[in-house]
Amino acid sequence: MKFFLLFSLIGFCWAQYDPHTAYGRSAIVHLFEWRWVDIAKECERYLAPNGFGGVQVSPPNENLVVNSPSRPWWERYQPISYKICSRSGNEDEFRDMVNRCNNVGVRIYVDAVINHMCGEGAQAGTSSTCGSYFNPHNRDFPAVPYSGWDFNDGKCKSGSGGIENYNDAYQVRDCRLSGLLDLALEKDYVRTTVANYMNHLIDMGVAGFRLDASKHMWPGDIKAVLDKLHNLNTQWFSQGSRPFIYQEVIDLGGEAVTSSEYFGNGRVTEFKYGAKLGTVIRKWNGEKMAYLKNWGEGWGFMPSDRALVFVDNHDNQRGHGAGGASILTFWDARLYKMAVGFMLAHPYGFTRVMSSYHWPRYFQNGQDINDWVGPPNDNGVTKEVTINPDTTCGNGWVCEHRWRQIRNMVAFRNVVNGQPFSNWWDNGSNQVAFGRGNRGFIVFNNDDWELSTTLQTGLPAGTYCDVISGDKIDGNCTGIKVYVGSDGNAHFSISNSAEDPFIAIHAESKI
Repeated sequence: MKFFLLFSLIGFCWAQYDPHTAYGRSAIVHLFEWRWVDIAKECERYLAPNGFGGVQVSPPNENLVVNSPSRPWWERYQPISYKICSRSGNEDEFRDMVNRCNNVGVRIYVDAVINHMCGEGAQAGTSSTCGSYFNPHNRDFPAVPYSGWDFNDGKCKSGSGGIENYNDAYQVRDCRLSGLLDLALEKDYVRTTVANYMNHLIDMGVAGFRLDASKHMWPGDIKAVLDKLHNLNTQWFSQGSRPFIYQEVIDLGGEAVTSSEYFGNGRVTEFKYGAKLGTVIRKWNGEKMAYLKNWGEGWGFMPSDRALVFVDNHDNQRGHGAGGASILTFWDARLYKMAVGFMLAHPYGFTRVMSSYHWPRYFQNGQDINDWVGPPNDNGVTKEVTINPDTTCGNGWVCEHRWRQIRNMVAFRNVVNGQPFSNWWDNGSNQVAFGRGNRGFIVFNNDDWELSTTLQTGLPAGTYCDVISGDKIDGNCTGIKVYVGSDGNAHFSISNSAEDPFIAIHAESKI
């Protein structure tokens, strides 16, 4: 009995770190600003067949409408109410998406904006995605309802009411972030109201949440909300399953708020990951890929079982958030594919792939002044994600997750899941290779000269298809073939001018 109780407690404690992906699936994708009807289709036609574990969706709740029709992406982060009503679709469409995605084993994770409501400077009225009335000057949000009692105005100790000093943890958590009205999450009414919103989504079948702006909430207040959450819907999840939680905490070091304070609540976004990997792949500051041998905790990152990792996200691909100019994005496609390939091959952390849309970049003084531009739209109405004959996306959608190299590395991660990091090799510079037990092997050439060498792969003898240059189709390779000998060795040649200067093979790419 004691053993059973201990096991139950351990299981419960670990529950919020488990993404509840279907068996054999180990990566998720952020379909940023997609409509619910398009995500439902994508789960069925592409994500499930290609082994994606889940989708992070944009905030589904009612939000402020800003500067219609030229509406910025960030309006989604200015809540007006918790009605499921946004430019991505209504509640019926959201529910249909969750059902259809779960039915093919693809989980839905909601970006939950629970730290604040809209900005204090917004005009009172009904300019919101559902037409609910609000008056931010009076702190009046009757569609929730919230009133002046439910905000931190009296608690903030800065002169302006906003965050003025990021080295003061009280300001960071009790004052307004960029003028956004800061909710008093220490109050049970606010906690219960937020939990009711999240429970409504859980009951529909959502598997978990990204908690936006977690750094700006006290860890204990977050825990109090999480303790009120329902177990996951047993139509798709085992009895007693708890929602997967990952918290947005930007911690690059040197501030009062640290990631580790939030480990008790769930996983945490490891912003150092993309910033450091971008610096290495770009070869800035004397960094070399050879230095990645102890990647992960050895680089000062949080423990792997607490980390949600990514090369870029919707903020920092625009120069916001954290990481600065080193962040790699689809605009740097060649280097970006290498970085995402490395992330998906390496065992550290739980991985999220980004899927973006194009915007017209325009730089002034090194800053993209079009970083606000919202999703592809006709007069403010988000455009459908169309699929081209070559399986890429049209209508202004980038869809990095559909790039062959990234899609095939998601499959690679699934095949090698649980296997140890092994057979590291480097040339002391920017040519590196490593394996994952006896299930996969990857080689990179980020130097300015050719790579040509024989390496121990750890794989069984045979002919393998490189899944970067092509696919394995009908028992043959559309790209490079790699021959592994009976001793596990294989010869690799990668030109420094190759479109994709890396090669990956795995147990299921063997012919």
